[in-house]
Amino acid sequence: METLASPATTEQDTIRVGALHALAYCPRLFYLEEVEELYTQDAAVFAGRRLHVELEKDDGEEWQELTLESDELGLRGKVDALRTRNGDTIPYEHKRGRCYRDEANQPQAWESDRLQILAYACLIEVKFGIVIPEGRIRYHADNVLVHVPLDDAGRQEVRAAVQQARQLRQTTERPPIATNERLCVRCSLAPVCLPEETRLAQDPDRKPIRLFPKDDERQVIHVTEAGTSVGKSGEQLKIARRDRSADTIPARQVGQMVLHSYVQISTQALYFCAEQEIGVHFISGGGRYLGSFDAHQGSIQRRIRQYKALSDPSIGLKLSRQLVTCRGQSQRKLLMRGQRGAASVPDALTKAIDQMQRILKQVPQSESLASLLGLEGNLAALYFGALPQLLSENSAPEFQFSGRNRRPPKDRFNALLSFGYALLLKDVMNAILVVGLEPALGFYHQPRTQAPPLALDLMEIFRVPIVDLAVMGSINRGQWDVTDDFDVRGDQIWLSDSGRRKFISLYERRKEESWKHPVLDYSLTYRRLIELEVRLLEKEWMGEGGLFGQLVIR
Repeated sequence: METLASPATTEQDTIRVGALHALAYCPRLFYLEEVEELYTQDAAVFAGRRLHVELEKDDGEEWQELTLESDELGLRGKVDALRTRNGDTIPYEHKRGRCYRDEANQPQAWESDRLQILAYACLIEVKFGIVIPEGRIRYHADNVLVHVPLDDAGRQEVRAAVQQARQLRQTTERPPIATNERLCVRCSLAPVCLPEETRLAQDPDRKPIRLFPKDDERQVIHVTEAGTSVGKSGEQLKIARRDRSADTIPARQVGQMVLHSYVQISTQALYFCAEQEIGVHFISGGGRYLGSFDAHQGSIQRRIRQYKALSDPSIGLKLSRQLVTCRGQSQRKLLMRGQRGAASVPDALTKAIDQMQRILKQVPQSESLASLLGLEGNLAALYFGALPQLLSENSAPEFQFSGRNRRPPKDRFNALLSFGYALLLKDVMNAILVVGLEPALGFYHQPRTQAPPLALDLMEIFRVPIVDLAVMGSINRGQWDVTDDFDVRGDQIWLSDSGRRKFISLYERRKEESWKHPVLDYSLTYRRLIELEVRLLEKEWMGEGGLFGQLVIR
């Protein structure tokens, strides 16, 4: 028998046998799980765990679960079962699904399952100094037992897989997507990998399969009352308000905790939110985004790739052009809506639309960020100068405004925009942290305030569809009380407590609305679109780009 042992490797950890299963299935899946540390606990994972629990209960004396590790092999793992058959020790694996059948309709092990049981057999050989003739896999869906012989070729296959895994762990580059599309359909990390979007970028005529989830059904909890405290109670978050009984919410139902004004959160609750992957964000009493709690780990490879790409001025300029074009086109399309069905169109509106079109034609030829900033400034001036023309004749005169003013807002319209942009910045930051990019490293906006440049970059895509449209529509529908919903302080105007609560409700409802992606041709909620756009941005520096910055309102 050829020996499988190799010189001990002390400078790196051993490889999980389960990781070799992922490697055989798809090297990119291995990389996402083992290097970038991305995992998805989907229904199949939980069903597999239930199967093993049931087997442990039903089996009698023969069930021997065994945990092994070998520095010589560079492997570690837990064998499902170890049994003795005719004097031979046989490792068993149990799988929920069906076996693979060859052209003769004979049951066979799937390649990834085959490598996994061979790796377990090799571990047992090295640890106990015995010969393992084969491993066996029970496929419970069709009640088939498959025998997998272990020979020198199989031992060499395991050795080669360990070596490949070690090489992948030392690179910052993700492997390419799988060539077998059917593997992607069954992969739990397809929403992270986005293989169908990559194929579409490579073949624009392709009809992509929808693998990205439509929505995140977890709630976004806004805590707005000053003096409120957020704590942990078991597996729940506890919200204690002054002079009121505390509310509790199961953690699994929460996607974000947004703490406004002087709301407090305990250390235990903060750690708990990190463990449960709940975003924690802070908004000031004046409606300004303050920051987010970044507890994500294992994203260093993603950030290294981001740094390498955005250190190249040509890449930054290309992405900036896409960004300015995307926002400028949405702004122009929104103004064009004011022409629909109108008996007469103000000359100022028509003129602004025409001028914006001429400026947009200059964007692709822009040779520097400075020139782009100038073009964007001209587009914004035309847009905000013409936007009052879209206000309904029945809207309160207090909502009239002349141009964009920021902090402090000088009118009610700008007070609404400023608060909406703060909430949008928070959501973009949440998506950036979920994906694992570095918020401080952008490509268009330069560091100038505490707002992270990458978040400022990405929110440009969503200002018009999520905030501007919602604000304009709510004013024209008469949803605001010009007195109770605003706090007037000299020449400064802010949203009152009731105004903030009303806006939060309006904003969260807007994010729940669906929009059909103009390129991907499937519908997503705006909440999901933000995360998708961050992932599409990452593809721009991975050789899989071409879909970023295409979200333009119709």
